[in-house]
Amino acid sequence: MRTDVWFARLAEWWAGAWRWMLMAAGAVVAVYILLTRVPDQSFVTSIALAGLVIAAALTARTSLAIALMAVPALFIPLRAGLGGADLSVSDLALAAAFGTAILLGNRNYSRPLRAMLWLDLVYQFATLLTVIVVPYTANTVEWFHAWLLVSGALIAGWALGRGGYARLAFLLMIWAGCVIAVGTVIGGLVQYVHGDFGPVYPSWPFGMQKNFAGTVMAFVALIAYANPAWMALSIGWARFTFWFLCIGIVMTQSRQALAGLIVAIVIIALRKSAGGVRHSRFILLLLIPGVWMIVSMVLDQISSDNVFNSVHQRFEWLRAMYGYWKEAPVFGHGLRFWTQGGWADFQPPQAEIEVLVSVGAVGLLAFLVMWVGMLIVLWRVDPVYGTLAFAAILSRLVQAQFDLFWVAAAVSIPFVIAGICLGAQALQRTRDEELLKAEAALV
Repeated sequence: MRTDVWFARLAEWWAGAWRWMLMAAGAVVAVYILLTRVPDQSFVTSIALAGLVIAAALTARTSLAIALMAVPALFIPLRAGLGGADLSVSDLALAAAFGTAILLGNRNYSRPLRAMLWLDLVYQFATLLTVIVVPYTANTVEWFHAWLLVSGALIAGWALGRGGYARLAFLLMIWAGCVIAVGTVIGGLVQYVHGDFGPVYPSWPFGMQKNFAGTVMAFVALIAYANPAWMALSIGWARFTFWFLCIGIVMTQSRQALAGLIVAIVIIALRKSAGGVRHSRFILLLLIPGVWMIVSMVLDQISSDNVFNSVHQRFEWLRAMYGYWKEAPVFGHGLRFWTQGGWADFQPPQAEIEVLVSVGAVGLLAFLVMWVGMLIVLWRVDPVYGTLAFAAILSRLVQAQFDLFWVAAAVSIPFVIAGICLGAQALQRTRDEELLKAEAALV
């Protein structure tokens, strides 16, 4: 038998066999979780995994079905509990989307995407030094995890956008965000009826911390507000979705989510022809109450005698982290050092401080190079596609000035958004080139 024929048959066999392997693996994992996890978490987790199994079966017709099904699962922060590993459903969904993108997605990456991947590689190389200098399991695992949250998310989003699924992917995100908003609003109304006007911690469709819920709803609200022309979402639905999500965000009283959303909206509103849609600058006046709300909440906590409120607690943590960093200023104490016991048993509540203590001055410099470089790259992209991507990434950076940074969904979702935008741009460019060739052939 000729070698080329043998390879052709092998490729044909693999094209069908790998799907059955994925379905079998997904079924095993789902059963494992059903048998070992507590009921309140296993239900949602199993539903998410069952969705991935169904998507694997649909892959024969829609090659990126797994990546599409993984999009709403990115919003599930519950622990999957696989073999004791500290992985969330969001992590597993992102890994599935990334694997699908590598196997079946378009890998002819555009210049902006390649630049962003190289910038992330700079940070990964700097943190690799810490992994070598401070060896422990969590340090090594988190190194791969951090790469997945940034580069893996970019590649997964790119595959969806380049494959022609940008609109569907964004609609799935909007659906997921609105489900969380429904749980937040209903839970908030019940809470208010009982006279409690404090922050709302959604308990449906699953339990969430207020800052997580506020943060992910802010990303979805940003998509609805930007509403680029190529997403083809009606103006009425986009406005309704945006304001409904804003109500949910306000109910959570998540200051960082509000701050990140406000900054991103200002960028979109002021940039000309942002996303192919002209945005009224009247909304800038409506942002004033949001700014007032943030400032008043912070001032109230600063003037409060309660030394355990979030503002005073953060100041105390930041002072403690500065003292801890001085013990290892160059390479830091390692990624996820707060899981290793000792007195530093909390994740620093601010992005640059977390990076500084984790990977030292070397890692912080690379971190700043990565973020500034990515923002420059996205700012230079055609505003029709680049504005939403830029605003999403900037929004995450602003949020992280007031709370934890390396949190699975809070990092991966904005990078998936950016990847989708860049993929959609590349697809449109390819279509334009094909159209020009067809017109030239007719002449």
